[in-house]
Parts: sequence; C-alpha cells; structure tokens
Amino acid sequence: MAKTLGVFLLPIFISVSLVTSALAASVEEFYKGKTIQFVVGGSAGGGYDTYTRLIARHFAQYVPGKPSTVVQNMPGAAMLIAANYIFNSAPRDGTFIGHWSGPLILQHMMGNPAVQFEGRKFGWLGMPTADSLVCITTDRSGIKTAEEWRKAKTRVKLGAIGRGTSGTDDTKLLAAATDFPLQLIEGYKGTADIRAAAESGEVDGTCAFGWQSAKVTWANALRARQVHVVLQTTLEPHPELKGVPLAVEYAKTEEGKKLLGIAG
Repeated sequence: MAKTLGVFLLPIFISVSLVTSALAASVEEFYKGKTIQFVVGGSAGGGYDTYTRLIARHFAQYVPGKPSTVVQNMPGAAMLIAANYIFNSAPRDGTFIGHWSGPLILQHMMGNPAVQFEGRKFGWLGMPTADSLVCITTDRSGIKTAEEWRKAKTRVKLGAIGRGTSGTDDTKLLAAATDFPLQLIEGYKGTADIRAAAESGEVDGTCAFGWQSAKVTWANALRARQVHVVLQTTLEPHPELKGVPLAVEYAKTEEGKKLLGIAG
C-alpha cells in the first residue's frame, strides 16, 4: 500500500469567498490577471518542491481566466511554517495553495504547541502521488542491504525533517518494531537537504523518501550505485524494487507488525 506523502490545501472558507465573488463576476473574470501562489513546506530541489513546480507549470490551463502561477518555498519547523502561514496569513480568496507532508495535519490533534491551525478547516484539494516509502543508505556508510544494516555494530544515522512528517514518524515506528540499529537526525528543511547531508557523509541515509521521488531527485546517485535502496516500509512491494525486502518482514512481534502497518 502506498502512502500519502504530500497534500495540497487551502483554507476551507475559501469556497465562501469564491461564491460571493461569483455573484459579481464570473470565475474567469476573478482569476484573469491574478497569480496563484503555491507555498511549499520543503526546501528547493526536494520531492515536495519538484512535485509542486511540475503541477504549477500546468495548473493555470485548467483554471478559468488563465492566471499565472508562482512557487514559494517556505521551509522550517518541520513544514509548520508553511502550514501556519497558509492558515493564518495567506489571502482567503483562492489564490494561495499549500503543499506539505500529509501526516502534519494530525499534529494539532496531538497537542503540538507549535501548531497554529485546525486541520478540519483546510480545504483539501488532493495529493500529487501516493508514494512508496523506502530507506536509502549511502555507499560510504558500508550498508548496501537490509541484512548488513540489521547486523551493523553501530547505529545508522538517518536524516529526517521532523515530527509530523513521514520520514520522522515512520522511522520511529521502524525503530520500535525492528532490530535495525538507527539514530534519527532531525531538523532538515526538506529532502534536498537530507540528500545533501547523506552525500557529504553527515548522515548515512534516510527513510524520508518515497521511491517515486527518489528515483527522480536522486537518479544520478542511484545509477552510480552511490546510494542503495535497502528497505521498503510499505506493506506491499513496489514492482520496480524486486529483491528489496519489506520492513514488516523484520518485525520482532505481532505488535511490531501492527505498528509497521500504520507506517505502510
């Protein structure tokens, strides 16, 4: 089963303002000459950024009035800066759209004091793709397979953005459910920063990438075998990753399998 990594959202009360505007002018007249701004919670060059720029490039042709589009990166605080901005500061007229990690929306329910939004009051537009999360290690780490990782004498350092993102939350579930030695290094502003940290040796790898994103944004390193996909954290294998084991196969207990079911 693939996992929802990113979602596009805007304040739900936008629909009210659009209906009001439509009484005075058509939707085409409303959007003509305007700019739709996409706000990305991750840093430039990462998966969230890449998806957003691709969608923004084609988005306007499906909107009456053919507005222009622009992408703004607003990373930080595990994508909460972008989420809080869209909810509290962005205009509520249909011209701002946010994109960040899907699980982040649950943080307000879990009492995160940094959250300044109510998830149910966003308008949900959809997601760019359902990603198949994987764990990737660098060649310099000496870990090329899941078995080598499991038998490692030292903890493997894995880069992540922060709580409320799949790379953090699912990696913590992996640590609780299996015997893989790992150390989670949080605080990166996006998957591009994690990728750079891995390539520089700051971390040994990450479980923050979906395969659909990694095979594009990390393509050169994958081809050169400088990085290795060692584990799939989904419940079903991706057809392009034959031979890469599933994390659930390494669960210590039945409870661990259930935990990894949440991640998958």
